[in-house]
Formats: sequence, C-alpha cells, structure tokens
Amino acid sequence: MKGDKNTSVKHMVITKVAGLQATAVSDVLAVEEPLQISVLIDAEDGRVQKNISVTMRTPGNDAELAIGFLFTEGIIHSYNNIAKINCAEEGSTFDPKNIIRIDFIKNFAPLLNQTDRNFYTTSSCGVCGKGSIESIKTVSQFSNIGNPQLQLNTDVLYHLPQKLKHQQNNFSATGGIHASGLFSFDGELLLLREDVGRHNALDKLIGAALTNHLLPLNQHILMLSGRASFELIQKASMAGITIVVAIGAPSSLAVDLAKEYDITLLGFLKENRFNIYNLSTYISIPALYENKD
Repeated sequence: MKGDKNTSVKHMVITKVAGLQATAVSDVLAVEEPLQISVLIDAEDGRVQKNISVTMRTPGNDAELAIGFLFTEGIIHSYNNIAKINCAEEGSTFDPKNIIRIDFIKNFAPLLNQTDRNFYTTSSCGVCGKGSIESIKTVSQFSNIGNPQLQLNTDVLYHLPQKLKHQQNNFSATGGIHASGLFSFDGELLLLREDVGRHNALDKLIGAALTNHLLPLNQHILMLSGRASFELIQKASMAGITIVVAIGAPSSLAVDLAKEYDITLLGFLKENRFNIYNLSTYISIPALYENKD
C-alpha cells in the first residue's frame, strides 16, 4: 500500500564479527539525507525565492521540520505567516526530492538578516554556521507571558523514559535516532518526533505544535532522548517550554541558558532518580526532601 513504506530507515546487509567469526546479516540503519529549506518572500521586483539552509535530517515530517526551524530561528512568529507549504510528500505535486519551500503571505517581512547562516548545517549541530555570537540567542515572544505555578510529580517523571522509549519505533529498529517527546503534567505523551539530528527532532515537534496552534507550551514537559545542549534549550524557550527533562547530561551553557530563561532543567532521568540543574520559579517538586547527611 502506497505511503506505508518507512523512509526513515534503510535495510542493508552488513558483516557482523563475533570473536573470529564473520557473518553476513541484515541490519537496519537510520536514513540521513539533506533537506534544502527555502522561502518565497516579497521583493522590490516581485516574489523571490531565498535559500535559508540545508540541514541533514531523517526523511519524514519535513514540513514540520521546516516550520519548526523557521520558528525557532525567529524567522516566523506564527503559523499564520505561512501561505503555502511546498514539499515532495505524498499527494503533493511539488516534484523536487529533499527540497521544501515555504511561501510566506504577502506583505510579511521576515527578519532574515538576524538569522544569517552558512548554507550547510550538519545533523549534529543546531547552531553551526551562525553569522555572529549575537544571532545565536533568539528572543522568545513568550518570555514575559506570566507562567502558571505548577507542581511536578516525581512518579510521573520516573515513568517518562519508558513511555518515550516504548513509542520510539525508529530507535528500536536502528539504535541511532534521537527523539523529542511532549508530555502533559499527568505523563500523557502528546507528541513524539524522531530524527538522526537531535535539534531536527525538536524542530519537528515544535513545528507540529505550531501547526496545531498549541503554543505556548508552558504547561507541558519536554523530554529529550539524549543530552541537553544549548541549542535545544534555546529552541525550547522559543516555544515557551519551561520544563526540559533529558535522559543524558546538559552542557554548562545549556544550564546557564536555562537559568537565564527560568527553565526547569533535569538531567540523567532514570526510573528512580534525576539531577536538578535548574528549578524554575514557576515549578515546585513537593515530594522532595533534602538529605543533610
């Protein structure tokens, strides 16, 4: 049946070595391909196309990836800035593979000069190619919205890793895919996106949330399948996210940014433990008590 093929993975015959014995086996690899993101904007001589970036990504949810990228880079502020999405997905008449073009509405002037990038971005780097140090920090439109006081349940937190892992179909097949999951405070998984690049997975998730008019995400929990880096905290802040939980470790700059943006940042989340790197003024964890031994 057309549309059932999973383009995110590729089957390949490899040689597996155990001791001194080599065996040909079938393996499943995560697909990595370039995606050119272009936009159609107003110019003095009419509508013109401008290439924004080429990012290495896992095929699938390309429209969400492009929308999320444009939003977290501060190029668009709302889904209403978009007039049309052109990509080679099922049912589309747009032919070029691995190219997506977002047509902006007329009279919309995106701030492209603040997000100047080199043309190529790898799947492992969310801020590679930035034109200046100042352009790395993007200002969130949700920074002063007045977040509600919320309480985190440790039992809910301890169950998140297994819930995320259970839904990571591509990771279970390849072992090489990152995931970003959006949970409710009750621990319900609302959105999950996977990609070979951790920043792409988050852009896809934020793009899906923006498309469905769910922003700001200030009453949700963002869970990352790996480490928490600077660019992921920056992207989370753009979507109004105030709680980021990671399976792995955060970087020092990620912690600094979480403190600056008043984001709760938890790392090394396991079945019964986690580290608190920053606790937002809006968040409390009532079940915790301090061990003074």
